[in-house]
Amino acid sequence: MEQMKNPSIKLKGQLDQQDYEEINGLQKYCVMEDNVTLKLELDYKWSKALDKNVDMNKINEFMFYDEGTLIGYIGVCQFGRETLEVNGMVHPEFRRMGVFNRLFSLVKDEWYKRKLTDMLLLSDNNSLPGLEFIKRTGALYDNSEYEMYLKGESNLGSALNNLILRKAINKDAKEIARQNTIYFQVESVEEDLILPEEEAKRGVDIFIVEIDNTIIGKVHLAVNDGIGGIYGLGVLPEYRRKGYGREILIKAIDYLNERQVNKIMLQVAVKNKNALDLYKSCGFVETSKMDYYKLSK
Repeated sequence: MEQMKNPSIKLKGQLDQQDYEEINGLQKYCVMEDNVTLKLELDYKWSKALDKNVDMNKINEFMFYDEGTLIGYIGVCQFGRETLEVNGMVHPEFRRMGVFNRLFSLVKDEWYKRKLTDMLLLSDNNSLPGLEFIKRTGALYDNSEYEMYLKGESNLGSALNNLILRKAINKDAKEIARQNTIYFQVESVEEDLILPEEEAKRGVDIFIVEIDNTIIGKVHLAVNDGIGGIYGLGVLPEYRRKGYGREILIKAIDYLNERQVNKIMLQVAVKNKNALDLYKSCGFVETSKMDYYKLSK
């Protein structure tokens, strides 16, 4: 175990290139050493680095250094208006030295400055240090999410010709928000609406799913480091149990394969049995489980 010699803390509203590279390097080391998954959203954050709409008075990046080397990090993401998501890590050689405690105390200070009711603390289900820390905070279990990867050739068959994925434009923002409320209980207000054309600049393509010019669902697709991601997939209640979820998945996988990705992954709530069964039947395999714990003001 190392001994700290000259510790320091850096707080920032958003990442620059050096921050991204240092945090990404620490993440790769921790993942390799601990064999766990971290949900830091680094690529998405880095894609927003030049976003002039970011409120620089809000601290989202909490970094702990010793003699100029990054040894600890917590990042926060705000999705919707009521919840902050928190995930982080400490270099294995610098654990049990109060690094994470110090950073988390600063995260809590930031949380209390914001008009947010809840904070979600994330940990891989296999990370004993992460789960132990969360329990000490008094946070209560909220939900879990599987990360799944497509193994081998998909077992999907061919898609219906009359189902199309139309690339969303900014005029679709309210429809996307409406569907997110239905699928994920995420409320949005005007100033927080996801703008598809802005998301596309950050590498996330949002598609509205239509049949005969009628909207039946949506899906978000992204490519990072050769990995294709499928997110936010949903079918409106009145169109469920007709096989459309499978059809959207076919189109999504075809789209990502056209971009020559090495792997395809998605995330699904553990409690969403119907979606989980669909993904398994199509060749997706669970690779990790992320647990979410909630702290409320």
